[in-house]
Amino acid sequence: VQLVESGGGLVQPGGSLRLSCAASGFTFSRYDMSWYRQAPGKERELVAFITSAGGRTNYADSAKGRFTISRDNGKNTVYLQMNSLKPEDTAVYFCSVIYRGRYWGQGTQVTVSS
Repeated sequence: VQLVESGGGLVQPGGSLRLSCAASGFTFSRYDMSWYRQAPGKERELVAFITSAGGRTNYADSAKGRFTISRDNGKNTVYLQMNSLKPEDTAVYFCSVIYRGRYWGQGTQVTVSS
């Protein structure tokens, strides 16, 4: 299993970023996917979740109304569109799948600062 995140970077407060996670090594369309984040000195936390066919999503309260998780099963990719970013969104963002155990990508850094 390989998960490769991209799309992070430095953005000003109020800005937007779109994260991508390219997956391989398993039948992507059959598995639910999640985005997590970990800020310095804090526990890793769930940000968003999407079911295998994309029919259901869930968000952390901090992400509701600002973030959107989506997936393209034809491209084996899950996305996280992040709008109205705040400094407290600064973290390393990881995608994750449970496939015979939990797998993580290497993470992508998101920094929200003026």
